[in-house]
Order: sequence, then structure tokens, then C-alpha cells
Amino acid sequence: MTAASLNHRDVFLRQHLYPGITFDVPMGADGVGTVVGAGPNVSDPQRWQGKRVILNPGVGWKDSPDGPEDPQGYRIMGGTKVYNKGTLQDYVAIEESEVEEAPEHLSDAEAAALPLTGLTAWRALISKAGERNSGKGAAVLITGIGGGVALMALRFAVARGADVYVTSSSEEKIKKAVELGAKSGVNYKEQGWEKKLLGMLPSGKGTFDAVIDGAGGDTVEKGAKLLKAGGVISIYGMTVAPKMPFLMQAVLKNIDVRGSTMGSRKEFKDMVDFVKANKIHPVVSRVVQSELDDLTSLDSLFEDMKQGKQFGKLVIEFGKSSSGSKL
Repeated sequence: MTAASLNHRDVFLRQHLYPGITFDVPMGADGVGTVVGAGPNVSDPQRWQGKRVILNPGVGWKDSPDGPEDPQGYRIMGGTKVYNKGTLQDYVAIEESEVEEAPEHLSDAEAAALPLTGLTAWRALISKAGERNSGKGAAVLITGIGGGVALMALRFAVARGADVYVTSSSEEKIKKAVELGAKSGVNYKEQGWEKKLLGMLPSGKGTFDAVIDGAGGDTVEKGAKLLKAGGVISIYGMTVAPKMPFLMQAVLKNIDVRGSTMGSRKEFKDMVDFVKANKIHPVVSRVVQSELDDLTSLDSLFEDMKQGKQFGKLVIEFGKSSSGSKL
């Protein structure tokens, strides 16, 4: 392994807010590394030897559009007993079927930032919001811009030709999102921000086609005012509140509210192929270069995340200074 990035999941693990936590499994679900050896059952060892790869962040979900096929459900890498792999370690042995070649145009830090957030954003935007609501000419609202998933959704939607708008409580983050291709954005703490946002849409486009949301809370209430009849709210998280009311206004407008989490192995490959074809770069907020036993450096990244300082992913690069095996 040469680099890994953090997710909010890792913060929750350190706070003992996940079931099955164990000290026996390294943390981390995002990472990149170089293949240094192949096991006896690998079909073509030379196919992988020396290749830079990214790891599929979860198992138990092959290709069903509905959800994991495995009776045990979807199991995410890092920190728990349910899947004994993690990316915050120097070496990891993993099934051949669970890696993809890292896109050549990405640095190690960018490649490490891609897997979990890229997969989550891909399913929320493409699989859940749908081709018609997230492709060329569609108007897409992405809430809470600044987090890894929201930024990957922005990258994907812009590459697909959609008109993307964002919300944030930070004017600086809105400005950065516009630099990445968003048309505009609003501060959701402003009174009547929904009306202001609708006024930003191009001539002839009076409503949004889809909302990609990671906050929850009053998203359905706001979405009912912002979306077209039959529009989609794709929700991949609920950072604001664990509950959200489904209002009659949304029923009358035939709005679909669709939960979305992570994604299948097929969606992971589709996402990586799209990144390669469109030369998309994940947004990296900060990179720390150190060894894994440098807890001060690691803690500084966790602190950024807890305080919401980041715009993009927080990455640690740790595999380049080693002069030999630590096994």
C-alpha cells in the first residue's frame, strides 16, 4: 500500500459507533498500492505484477441493481470483524477480483481518494437519479458541497453534461465548486434560498430534475419546492438528522425519494472506467506524508474531518519511504 484516505466512517469507528469493531483489522476503506506478488490461484500472475491498483471498498454485492446478493449483506473494508481487510497497513492480501487498475492520470493521493466516495456518488447520481435526470441538459442540485461524495457527484454530473448547482454554509466552498464546473450555488442558511436557487436556472428550465443529498433533515420539504413533477431525491446519508418527513406536497408532485449506499462490484468497475475515460480527478483537500505509526499526523487529518474543514478528501501517503518489507 502507498496511500489511503479517510472517510467519516473512520471517525465513527474511533468513537465506537459501529458494530463489530475490532483491533485486529486495520482501519481504512480507501487505498491504492502496487502488486508485489500473486497467489497460486491467480489466473494470470503477470497480468498484475507491478501494477498500481485500487481496492474495491466492500464485498457481498456483485451486480444486482437492487442491493447486495450475499445473505450476510454488504461488508465494508476496515476496522470491523465483518471484513478482515483494511487500507491503513503496509501490505494487504486481497482477492484478484476485488482490485481495479488505478487510472494512470491520477496521483497516488487522488487514486486513494477515489474508491468509496466515487462508488457512493456513482450509485446515487447514475443508478438512483437515473440517466434522464443526471445526464446532458439535466439540472442537478448537490447539497452540502465539500464532502468527498458530493464533490465526486459534482465531477461526474459535470462530465455528463448536466447543469449542476450546489448548497453550502460556506461561500468559499461554493466558489470552489463553481471553479470545478458548478453553475452556481447558494448558502442554505439564507432565508428563502430555494427561491434564489430556482432563479439561477437557465431560461426555459423552471425546476430541478434531481437532488443528490447527504444531509437528510428537511430535504423532502425543500425538494418538493425545487423539483419537477416526478423528480428524484437521491439520499446517500443523513448527517443533519436520522429522520426526514415525507410530505403530502411531495406525494402530489410524484417525487421519488431513493435511498442509496455504496454500490455493487459492477458499479465500481463502471465508475473507474468512467474516471479513466473522462480523466476525472478526485478533489484532495490535504495530504500528509508520513509513516503509519505517526499518530500525530493521522490525528491532524481526523481533526480536519471532525471540524468540517476539508474540501475534498484527506489522504495519508505512507508507502514510498520504506526501504524493505516490514512483515
